[in-house]
Amino acid sequence: MSGRDPFHETRRTRRGAALTLVFAGVLIAGAATGSLPGPGAPARRTPVGPADPVARHTAVEKAAAEALAAGTSPMEAAERAVSRSGDRWAAVYSEDEYEEFQDALDGRYTGVGLWARQQPDGRIEITRVRAGSPAARAGIRAGDRLRSVDGRPVDGRPVTEVIALLRGDAPRAEAPAGTTVTLGLRRGARAWTETLRRARLSTDSVTVCRLPGGVTVLKVSAFTKGSAGAVRAALRTAPADGRTVLDLRGNSGGLVTEAVDTASAFLDGGLVATYDVDGVQRALHAAPGGDTARPLVVLVDGGTMSAAELLTGALQDRGRAVVIGSRTFGKGSVQMPVSLPDGSVAELTVGHYRTPSGRTVDGRGITPDLEAGARALQRAETVLEGLGDPS
Repeated sequence: MSGRDPFHETRRTRRGAALTLVFAGVLIAGAATGSLPGPGAPARRTPVGPADPVARHTAVEKAAAEALAAGTSPMEAAERAVSRSGDRWAAVYSEDEYEEFQDALDGRYTGVGLWARQQPDGRIEITRVRAGSPAARAGIRAGDRLRSVDGRPVDGRPVTEVIALLRGDAPRAEAPAGTTVTLGLRRGARAWTETLRRARLSTDSVTVCRLPGGVTVLKVSAFTKGSAGAVRAALRTAPADGRTVLDLRGNSGGLVTEAVDTASAFLDGGLVATYDVDGVQRALHAAPGGDTARPLVVLVDGGTMSAAELLTGALQDRGRAVVIGSRTFGKGSVQMPVSLPDGSVAELTVGHYRTPSGRTVDGRGITPDLEAGARALQRAETVLEGLGDPS
């Protein structure tokens, strides 16, 4: 996607979640394009800094204050302190980056409205064009080949790099709306260039399709603002038999409030997850009144992260859904932000969440009930047939 999936990869390799109780995943562009890391989280490093969350916050704040007094960069000092802490999910954002991340959580991005994937031969194929976007107005279609961006060939480049070129990434932020980008394109024998002007767009984090057999597939790419409402709206118009697939493959995480509200669509109250913040235990509960009769399958893979894992664990533990696919990513930590003197923001892990049965997700992921690869959706249809009519 030319803007990004809501949780995109930036130049720094250490990017955590932001805002109060945001369980964002590793920030990956192309979460729906197969460019995600493999199943399971990276191995945890041995911490060389303070292990206590409060001590970590204190160490980062102290480093930033000392840097300011010395006339050096508080942000760079905080980054060094974060690196020494051994907290693999910690991150430091510039003021602009943090604002950009908040926009992403609200489902907004700057781009031209393209989704893309890399073919086995390394070519970049456009898979979707957002209606009303600059790309759509220029007549670009799904299936067109993207050959270059601003004169740079893209064949063989990772999708994340292609997205960064489309977005116009600078050292600290993406190019603003109104800037131009020139694309080299091919459709059959025709090759041409198109210069587009980037615009502020909104993401479609929830898409709906109906399979020929009557199954409703809800694909949720990330839990941005309004995702749960979109899921509920789709359920209200679903066929009478109600058989549903909740596709969380490649879901890079997002706002935990949206994940819990989505759980509420399928549960009649009760526990969704527990978590701790600096040692204080807390709980998240579904709202009453959800549809508990609808046959439900959840699809997951190694790109299912964080808030999506929280939702999956809740539906699985409570016997509400059959989970099909492969082991999820394994990101189950809670980050909280600390404002630094230069306006930058540091985030450090303050706790971890657990499923209703007490399972820890961080570093482990969630194991599906049924293993399935490329044919996971077909497996889901078969399982839903066996679950029977909800009436």
